[in-house]
Amino acid sequence: MYLLNVPPQPGAGGVSDPELDLVAEHLFSLDTDGRRFADALRSTFDMLLDGQRTGRYRWDQLHKTEKTHFGTLVEINLQRKFKFPGGQELDYRICDIDVDCKYSQKHGSWMIPPEAVGKLCLVLWASDSESRWSAGLVRAREDLLGGGQNRDAKRYLNKQGRQAVRWLFADAPLPVNALLHLPDGDVEAIFAPGSGAKRVDELFRRAQGTLIRRAVVATVAQQDDYMKRVRGNGGSRSNLRPEGIIILGQYKGHATIAEQLGLPVPGPGEFVSSRVVRAGTHTGEERPKAFIDDDWWVLATETDPVEPAPLLPKV
Repeated sequence: MYLLNVPPQPGAGGVSDPELDLVAEHLFSLDTDGRRFADALRSTFDMLLDGQRTGRYRWDQLHKTEKTHFGTLVEINLQRKFKFPGGQELDYRICDIDVDCKYSQKHGSWMIPPEAVGKLCLVLWASDSESRWSAGLVRAREDLLGGGQNRDAKRYLNKQGRQAVRWLFADAPLPVNALLHLPDGDVEAIFAPGSGAKRVDELFRRAQGTLIRRAVVATVAQQDDYMKRVRGNGGSRSNLRPEGIIILGQYKGHATIAEQLGLPVPGPGEFVSSRVVRAGTHTGEERPKAFIDDDWWVLATETDPVEPAPLLPKV
């Protein structure tokens, strides 16, 4: 389920909450499709994994202390993204109302500190492996909190409290970490070469038809000049051309080609690769085609012969 622009609704027990309504409407006005929230969460995963320096790409590769730091980074990254002022007692000041920011690795397990009791909380959850996230608002009333507490006197929302959350976005799509969705054998093959350039070649060779974000390239290359490993003139575009593989980026001409071929369309900082053959040489049924380098090309199948890929437009 992916909810957008949820209308004002009564809270738990039918209690209206004008402040919650006001903050919810304001957040929607700042982010009507949830992309800014999703970008902040994606950035937080990428910051913690620090793939360019560590080669890590999975949540379970993080240390326990790093995982516990995720909530703090989410709070900071959302504040930077939306430019929220700091609150008087809590994290943010939104519509002149104090709002606390709470992230939980487990959906519904937000820990409410004493200072946030009775106040508005922005509650968030995200899963890199599921490529999903949620964000909602709740008034942390006493009757919505459980009796147990940790040594910091923080309490969880009880069942009624979890049901009282006003979801702004529920199970919304998180920008995908492509390495998490490739077969284990492919990931092992990608990281096997000792050269960063060869690892990036293997990434685009094995992850064809999948959007590859810049952070994934950095994780695989593990070099300061990782973007150079994608480009032509010695990068993967040149290295994979003899194999018939094109690598499309965010350029307008590339987006048009991707759309015509039925590939995912790369956005800013994204790429997609695929093997192609000339439209006149492929076998089988008719396929979507794109005009590239003065000829018509289609996506190749395993039975199509390998031929050098066309030169891509530079814009």
